[in-house]
Amino acid sequence: MPLTHLIILALIQGITEFLPISSSGHLILLPKLAGIPDQGQVIDVAVHMGTLLAVIIFFWADVRIAAVGTMRLLRGKVDTPGAFLALCLAIATVPVVLVGLVLQLTGLEDMMRSVAVIGWTMLIFGIVLYWADQKGEEVKTDKDWTLRDAFKMGLWQAIALIPGTSRSGITITAARQMGYARTDAAKLSMLMSIPTIAASGLLLGVKVVHDADMAALRDGSIAAALTFVSAMLALTLMMRLLRSVSFTPYVIYRVILGIALLVYAYS
Repeated sequence: MPLTHLIILALIQGITEFLPISSSGHLILLPKLAGIPDQGQVIDVAVHMGTLLAVIIFFWADVRIAAVGTMRLLRGKVDTPGAFLALCLAIATVPVVLVGLVLQLTGLEDMMRSVAVIGWTMLIFGIVLYWADQKGEEVKTDKDWTLRDAFKMGLWQAIALIPGTSRSGITITAARQMGYARTDAAKLSMLMSIPTIAASGLLLGVKVVHDADMAALRDGSIAAALTFVSAMLALTLMMRLLRSVSFTPYVIYRVILGIALLVYAYS
């Protein structure tokens, strides 16, 4: 695959995975609108691993606590903040894994990969994000996360399996609607992405491991490294901006793109 193509894919995945504008939607749109070949599942796995590594490093303090807590959780103990965080993340991940399996087994996943679907989800869930961000109070922090809130955010996260919805966007919407401050809503959303991306990468990895050749692995390694860099930059920029800026700029982008896609799809 040409290096230019890999760079474009890495930039799209790295930037859009954590911003509330849908990475899956943009990756689907790229070959459809630009007339270039689909990147294939090897590259999909690679760019997901790049973003996974970025979010782990960026939130390493919390990830380390959750990792230690996971060991206690596996022994049936929820007696530390880390074990409780690990339990919340596990509960938040269950809905998206179950719904994802259903979509794959029924073939509905492929049926939703259309420009019209992405246009509608970009528009609708962009407006929903704006409503939640403007109306939601800022009375909770990430330390106030409960099992009930984790499950609710997990249900919302499952909706993101519809292309164009945005995993980060829908979970941030849920958190803001429940009263979490902007930076804390984003932090919880990013932490939720770790087991979700890992599960998705594992599922795709099992499917492509026997088909990948040396050229594909080389391209995948390049894509993963470039995605990691762009994801770190996107995370750093978004978390800094949220201290003083709302989610409105992302909403404006989603609405404009959604309308443009609908015009293209129905013209």
